Amino acid sequence: MSIAVEKHPHTDRITVDEYYRMAEVGLLAPDARVELIEGVIVDMPPVGIRHSSAVSWLIKHLVYAVGDQAAVWCQSAVRLDRFSEPQPDLALLVPSETVYRERHPTPEDTLLMVEVSDSSLRYDLNMKAALYAKHAIPELWVIDVVAGRMHVFRQPSAGVYHEAFVPDTVDGMEIRALPGIKFNLSPIFRGAPA
Repeated sequence: MSIAVEKHPHTDRITVDEYYRMAEVGLLAPDARVELIEGVIVDMPPVGIRHSSAVSWLIKHLVYAVGDQAAVWCQSAVRLDRFSEPQPDLALLVPSETVYRERHPTPEDTLLMVEVSDSSLRYDLNMKAALYAKHAIPELWVIDVVAGRMHVFRQPSAGVYHEAFVPDTVDGMEIRALPGIKFNLSPIFRGAPA
């Protein structure tokens, strides 16, 4: 008696190095809006005006607020491991004049990740938050420009954030890794539904 072994579809995860080789040989368009998450190339939605406006405002005001205490990284790759290299809307990094010229920042370099959501809220709150917690990113802000609220995630341990909340007010947000800095995010939400 013979038993047939059922074949299941097999998917291979690609590495960050393979991802870059795909771009080099033209398998990914130079202007493709994609990121590598857990070995899968994820298409990102087009950037809407609310998203662009919020990111632009955040860049200007975060640079001013943190001064030389952090580097502000905008819509650029952060290498989490060999299978994940997301491009958060913003990241605050340990300051360095030279390190980020030689390599992308890593979780150890990261103080805060910021994702601005106008069409990707579920993805940011679930997939991205879980990914960042897994890699011990100390703090994540998900700014929902549609509903006019912010989600804060802190204290990553064992792959989850043990502190997650929607603040009542965003006019004095603290960045946990930079004590003493308070940041007023309320202008981003002006005109959003209450």
